[in-house]
Amino acid sequence: MSVKLHQRPPFRAEHLGSLLRPAELLKIRHKIDESQGKPSGLEKELAAVEDTAVKDIVKTQLDLGFHPISDGEYRRHMFWGSFFPGLDGFEEIQNPDIDIFRLYVPDIDAFLEEGHKPGESVICTGKIKHVGSTYVDEWNFLKNQLPKERQGEAKLTLAAPNWYHLRYKQGQAYPKSVYANDEEYFEDIAAAYRAELKILYDNGLRNVQFDDPNLAYFCSEKMLSGFQKDNQDADALLDSYIKLYNGCLRDRPADLHVGVHLCRGNFVGSRHFSEGGYDRIASKLFRDLNVDTYYLEYDTPRAGGFGPLKHLPRGKNVILGLVSSKFPEMEEREELKKKVYQAAELIAEGTGESKEEALARLGVSPQCGFASHSDGNAVVKDDMIKKLKLVRALADEIWPSQP
Repeated sequence: MSVKLHQRPPFRAEHLGSLLRPAELLKIRHKIDESQGKPSGLEKELAAVEDTAVKDIVKTQLDLGFHPISDGEYRRHMFWGSFFPGLDGFEEIQNPDIDIFRLYVPDIDAFLEEGHKPGESVICTGKIKHVGSTYVDEWNFLKNQLPKERQGEAKLTLAAPNWYHLRYKQGQAYPKSVYANDEEYFEDIAAAYRAELKILYDNGLRNVQFDDPNLAYFCSEKMLSGFQKDNQDADALLDSYIKLYNGCLRDRPADLHVGVHLCRGNFVGSRHFSEGGYDRIASKLFRDLNVDTYYLEYDTPRAGGFGPLKHLPRGKNVILGLVSSKFPEMEEREELKKKVYQAAELIAEGTGESKEEALARLGVSPQCGFASHSDGNAVVKDDMIKKLKLVRALADEIWPSQP
């Protein structure tokens, strides 16, 4: 368990990092995509457009009164960025063999339901080694858009360390000639993350958010049924992922705030992939995972109720993702306020602290990013701005004068 209650970060008004890309950025990205990996001559133009877009979205966030400033993930095609392809021992492949996948993992299952197969994936082909940060340039550009006193508030989102493990069948995540078992494989993944975090920390990063739909998939009865049919122990696998996270974070400095965001999928057109409350995983998630803050999806019944928050121990925070980033319909602020107080009551019930003490460990946000995939959700910029204003106004009403 974390021994230090990080306060600011997290903030009362948060968002989850990914924001809608401007049309000019999407246009040039689509042109590059059409070249199918061949040199397009547009790379320099893309970099210039990205720089301008990041500067603009930073200003937008500051104008809206947000403190955990991100670059909107504007340099990424998908929310997880380029960490895994940047490691020695991983290779991005096109049109992978469908037989390597666990077909009941929710995002794989969702694509197959629509008649698609994964068009690309990243697989382990050899010994894993960190050979240089693929995130640090993103971070340094972002921090330099902010006054020095605000740089420690800015947030960088990272890929989940289990991302390219859950989707593959047992024995397919790595060559057996390279790693004898998951423990050896995870040991090198954790070492790579420790190296990445050290580089980022040395460059001034103090606020990290892991994005991990995989953890929320362990709430899906449909996926768990698939594990059961395969005679696989899903609970043991979840335990191994928590151990993996803790290995990644083993050497982190005390002033590095780390959070993890759980959602049930956030794809083009506001698609989600799974359902199920946090009840099955709450105790392990909150007590065993050595992070400071949990950014939890809570905008619809698919995420269940607040009951699992009774397992949240003292010294940890929850950001309640009450505002949908998937659809333009606006939530009622008074209803959201009631939900925040309801969550605080349940946390207090679990720990024996006062409701006020529990409320001090909460914040609010949209339930997920607005564009986990670069093409974005079924909302437009005005919708996103209204939603972010609502988050800020809700936070100001509950926690006046707090960032």
